[in-house]
Amino acid sequence: MLRTAIDRFAEAKILVIGDVILDQFIWGTVTRISPEAPVPVVNVTKEELLLGGSANVVRNIISLGGKAALCGIIGDDAMGAELLALMRAAGASADGLVKGSRPTTIKTRVVAQSQQVVRYDREQVGPPSAQTLQRLLIYLEQHLADFDAVLLSDYAKGVICPLLMQRLHELLTELRGQGRLLPLIVDPKPVNADKFTGATVITPNNFEAAKISGVEIIDEDSLFIAARQIKEKLACEAVLITRGEAGMALLEGEKDMVFIPTMAQEVYDVTGAGDTVAAALSLGLAAGCSMTQAAMIANHAAGIVVGKVGTASVSRDELLTALDKEGA
Repeated sequence: MLRTAIDRFAEAKILVIGDVILDQFIWGTVTRISPEAPVPVVNVTKEELLLGGSANVVRNIISLGGKAALCGIIGDDAMGAELLALMRAAGASADGLVKGSRPTTIKTRVVAQSQQVVRYDREQVGPPSAQTLQRLLIYLEQHLADFDAVLLSDYAKGVICPLLMQRLHELLTELRGQGRLLPLIVDPKPVNADKFTGATVITPNNFEAAKISGVEIIDEDSLFIAARQIKEKLACEAVLITRGEAGMALLEGEKDMVFIPTMAQEVYDVTGAGDTVAAALSLGLAAGCSMTQAAMIANHAAGIVVGKVGTASVSRDELLTALDKEGA
């Protein structure tokens, strides 16, 4: 059944809305400590630019065999041009990207011996300007009906704002009245939780679930209480909590919580794992899976991506191989 669903990924078209980030990786080696300060000296051997934030979600959707477009903000700068080139190379639509007045958000990670030494961010956060927001809304009004699911990828940089969410809900309601029911998948930041009322499914990690619910999660009982609080608070259909090495937990409807064990063999880097989960889950739902089936697919995808270093994605073939290996 899951294999059949993955074959249908090619027919699915996902709109990703959220905070666009360019991930910069500086790779090198460390052989000594600086005489100037007690810090390692990194001998740089390679630099790499990758799609990050909501752009990494798009990258994962395409890598898994689906189609995706991105709606968000970049700067009218050199790094914005680099990001657009990466989007084109990935085969993703960038028609929904608006060049705003603020610079492109960049996260730079320095990695040596497969360990992150430091990360520094260059960003300007806050709600979009009125002009930028209007251009985002025009794109949604003109193109939302072209998609099979909507995925909100929130990194708390400002794209997910009240006016955008209000108009998005209005447009989704209009489509529902026309017989088009688009799933709304949310990869949240706790600070914006109140904006996600009415979502189909929300995918916080353990820490985020505790913050949103106000419940300290110490065991499976408190995990269930937290999920139920989130579900009631946001009036969403399902809550999928990602738990790192403990796998995932899904609360849907009034059913008991479903616990899904991790598929990861080795964990090297959790960077972007939430993006992979959201991407695979949205494709599963767009391809007609039940919530539990889509969560199982997302769990297998996450198990693959945490075994890679850096902002990684999962291919369709890797996912199929993992499913065959587990007999799913």
